[in-house]
Amino acid sequence: MVSSIFYVLFTGIFDRINVFTFIAIGLVMLDVLILLLFGWRCPFTILAEKYTDNHETGFDLFVPVWLAGYNKTIFGTIFGIGLIIVILRLLEIV
Repeated sequence: MVSSIFYVLFTGIFDRINVFTFIAIGLVMLDVLILLLFGWRCPFTILAEKYTDNHETGFDLFVPVWLAGYNKTIFGTIFGIGLIIVILRLLEIV
C-alpha cells in the first residue's frame, strides 16, 4: 500500500498519470474500505492478536513504534496530497 500511495504522489508531482495511477488509487481505496469494514483495524492485526500476548502499538509491523501509531495519519495525508495533485493535473489546473 505504501508503494501505491507514493506512486500516486510521484505521478501527480511529475505529471506522469497513467493507468497504473488509477490502479494504485483503486488499491488504496479498497484498503480504506476494508479498514472501514473492520472498525478501522487491519484484519491481519486482528488475526495476529490471536497468536500473541503482545498487543503493543505496532506489534505486527516492522516499523518504528512512533510510525506504527500514526501510520494511517501519515500515509493518509501523503495519499490525500497525491490524490489532490492528480485531480488538479487531470483538470489541467496545475
